[in-house]
Amino acid sequence: MRTCTLPLLDRTIDVLLWPALLCGCAFVTAIGIAHGERAGGFLLAYALLAVALWRLERVRPHEPAWLRDDGQMWPDLLHTAASKALVFALVVVGGSQGWFDLLRPRHALWPLHWPMALQVALALVIAEFGFYWAHRVSHEWSVMWPWHAIHHSVRRLWFFNTGRFHMVDTLRSLLFSLPLLLAAGVPQAVLDWVSALTAFVGLLTHCNVRMRTGLLDHVFTTPHMHRWHHAPNADEGNTNYGENLLLWDRLFGTWYRPANRPPPRVIGIADHVPDDYPGQVLAPFRWRTLQAAQHPRDRC
Repeated sequence: MRTCTLPLLDRTIDVLLWPALLCGCAFVTAIGIAHGERAGGFLLAYALLAVALWRLERVRPHEPAWLRDDGQMWPDLLHTAASKALVFALVVVGGSQGWFDLLRPRHALWPLHWPMALQVALALVIAEFGFYWAHRVSHEWSVMWPWHAIHHSVRRLWFFNTGRFHMVDTLRSLLFSLPLLLAAGVPQAVLDWVSALTAFVGLLTHCNVRMRTGLLDHVFTTPHMHRWHHAPNADEGNTNYGENLLLWDRLFGTWYRPANRPPPRVIGIADHVPDDYPGQVLAPFRWRTLQAAQHPRDRC
């Protein structure tokens, strides 16, 4: 009886973890907003999610080998701090100071009478169009690849390297998505929700936690789908570009989820990326020199 119950409980937890964690973060954020603590609610939810994933990665790891230290914690932390500071400056400070009002149309057609949940869903679909093409361009246009390669140079996925993006790469993503939302007349409250959910999904997407996302893989960017995106083979890695949703991957033919095998355990790229943070920041500016010095193979 006990041997049957435990596997069933384990499988149930695997299925419920992703939606439960995301909904829990949304709930904490909503409570903060209701009490006038817009930023506080989000920061608390984000911190709780990070702690939860840190613990879950150790008791329920998807790939135990990814628990080993790769020597990249400081670069990961510094990239995250720089990228988050940029997002905060543009989205939070820009919104609160009224900068975005100058870009919003006077007679926007945004459905302000809709329930907030529907407004956020619509805004996510619009933002995803920008996120999708920003991400796809960074993979398929060689001029943009060196900036995005910093993120793909990791050899393991875990919650801590979620924000490992070059600041130019982060700016590119914002420039593709934010103007679309502003042009649509998205109000600041909806914009805050899009930013918060994107941050939560980002942590969940990169976490090294065993989960079963099943049908969710057809709609959302789940850990299972994003692990394929980090595959060393370009035929598999140049897929699943969505930040939160996979709607545009579906429409443009880049959704990838083979049914006969799991995502690769070995991830990364053949291109050379320095191990230190200053070297990684400067790498895109001297990309050809770096690759020539290493005699690299063509990027897989």
